[in-house]
Amino acid sequence: MVFKRKIETCLHAWRNSAARKPLIIRGARQVGKTTLVKDFSIEYKNFIILNLEKAGDRRYFEDYNDVKTISEALFLAYNIPLSEIDNTLLFIDEIQESPQAIQLLRFFYEEIPSLHIISAGSLLEFAIQKVKSFPVGRVEFLYLYPMNFEEYLLAAGRASILQQLKTIPVRPAAHQILMDLFHRYAIIGGMPEIIKTDIEKSNLADLTRIYESIWGTYKNDVEKYATNDTERKIIKHIMDTAPLYLDERVKFQGFGNSAYKSREVGEAFRTLEDAKVIRLIYPTTDLQPPPRADLKKSPRFQILDTGLVNYALSIQAQMLGIDDLSNTYKGAVIPHLITQEFISLQNVSPNQPHFWVRQKLQSNAEVDLVLVCREFLIPVEIKSGSTGSLRSLHQFIEAADHPFAIRIYGGSFSVEKAITPGKKPYILMNLPYYLGTQLPAYSEWLVHQQIE
Repeated sequence: MVFKRKIETCLHAWRNSAARKPLIIRGARQVGKTTLVKDFSIEYKNFIILNLEKAGDRRYFEDYNDVKTISEALFLAYNIPLSEIDNTLLFIDEIQESPQAIQLLRFFYEEIPSLHIISAGSLLEFAIQKVKSFPVGRVEFLYLYPMNFEEYLLAAGRASILQQLKTIPVRPAAHQILMDLFHRYAIIGGMPEIIKTDIEKSNLADLTRIYESIWGTYKNDVEKYATNDTERKIIKHIMDTAPLYLDERVKFQGFGNSAYKSREVGEAFRTLEDAKVIRLIYPTTDLQPPPRADLKKSPRFQILDTGLVNYALSIQAQMLGIDDLSNTYKGAVIPHLITQEFISLQNVSPNQPHFWVRQKLQSNAEVDLVLVCREFLIPVEIKSGSTGSLRSLHQFIEAADHPFAIRIYGGSFSVEKAITPGKKPYILMNLPYYLGTQLPAYSEWLVHQQIE
């Protein structure tokens, strides 16, 4: 089963660029980096793949210290004429295992620019610390995340309904079909191996082993990079307990009902961020773009994949029988998934979303996401309540210099004229929660409809 990933568009642009540099694909383990490059390799006449977890492949960078000799050795080993170098893709997988290989990417760019090079690594931030001279400006990056709902529909062979997903506004006839498909996606998440197995067998019981394997791999990987035994224990504690606190802002001191200190927990969270397993999302108090993170305020956290969260919470079977997932696990699952969908849209740079909190002290007003559209910062509330319960969103609108707001919920698409308790009129666009990947397009549509 071959999965089409949206990032492939970026790979084709990279291949055809006159200013092409060695490419590093970043992302957590098992999000599909290796499969992506192998599928892309059909665009080339020749394909050389090295896995630097294997000593035999790593030796090219240990035995030689100049890129021309490495290239000659590789082309001889793979029986490829040097005259075909410009139609050859060299893929260096698990490059984090060789700081020397990372450092040499600079010289591949400077001395052999005609060779197309892609590398990938899951724990690069740790390896970069060991690189004497990182090739800044001599490499470029792409970021890969778990599969989003668009990619899930393609994998499931639902190309026609995907076209309906992208039709603005979505047609009423497509609504229930999309809701049903998204329901399954929301339960299992976006890890490629999970999706592949679910499509083939459609039985949650068959996924248990895979979830355990993925989460266990993350634990084993990250604990290797802990600087001491205490940090190792805290990392394990965070990974064991974090899903239970999905609906809360992070308080480092004593996180997860522990006795650990704020500094210790903060360092452990940052290690998990480096591994791309958990990320901290900080709030902004801004009302206009660009939103700036306020690092003095408590963050939320985002686990790599919602399916892993659901599995850790043992709520997947329960979710099967729920029509509206908005209230699942204290209302935290759908906001987490919508944020995951939003993050997946940006492959060229690490997408760091923000939520909004009120500037005033002792105010608990909080909007789930803010979205930049033209000169506006648009609030996005993710909930199931009626318009009258959108207290935080109303506070944002009353303070903002525009009338646009978005609610994501378990209902159908609509646009309505509303008014805040302070009597400010505004335009509220209600989006069913399967439209998370379409947020930028719908916000642009909303602004265009009202202004132009």
